[in-house]
Amino acid sequence: MIISTPHSYSDGDTQFIGRLVYDEDGSGQRPGILVIPAFGGLGNFEIERAEELAALGYIVLAVDYYGEGAQASGPEQASEWMRALNADRPLIAQRITAAFDEIRSLPMVDPARIGCMGYCFGGKISLDLARTGADLCAAVSLHGLFDAPPMPRQKMKAAVLACHGWDDPLATPEAVVTFAAEMTEICPDWQLLAFGHTGHAFTNPAANAPGMAFSEAANRRSWENLTRFFADKLGK
Repeated sequence: MIISTPHSYSDGDTQFIGRLVYDEDGSGQRPGILVIPAFGGLGNFEIERAEELAALGYIVLAVDYYGEGAQASGPEQASEWMRALNADRPLIAQRITAAFDEIRSLPMVDPARIGCMGYCFGGKISLDLARTGADLCAAVSLHGLFDAPPMPRQKMKAAVLACHGWDDPLATPEAVVTFAAEMTEICPDWQLLAFGHTGHAFTNPAANAPGMAFSEAANRRSWENLTRFFADKLGK
């Protein structure tokens, strides 16, 4: 039976309300995965993905990075919140490190087998956690943003999978080439899966704007590759 319950953790005085999801029928320490939401904050979409991963045997913490479990009322507010947080990349690294430390501390989690994944802005945050040099096995970005943070980056311990829509207006081919050069320099094991005729937000069934539309094929292929990647890197 899948258990899904609010889970609070903190970074200094800032409180976060994520979601802890796991199969209560499992035993022993299991691999852990952070699920990092898109720019609107933690919602049903990410919780459903967490439940799917939990059914595969992972302990999942769906992340709150705005604090107090905040969810944007719509795209305009989400964009405003994202711009404010994105202006402070060290704070992003600090907040996702707090989530990483939290999942590692859970008794049911094997602290040597942790992965993370994120959508859109969450994809950038997933990569930023890996860029800190955290003791992370695997990091996945799904239609994420690739620009590197302005602070010094560490050699990555995590393997990286980036699932990308080639026509994404927020991550242009030039940005992809720059990202590839960065990964070649600091990541020991990285791969890029690019989907042709596909834009941003390809996993979101509600997305239908030009350059930002759902793709059934890209959504399915990215999930298939993500689950194989985690099975390989986390030992499932």
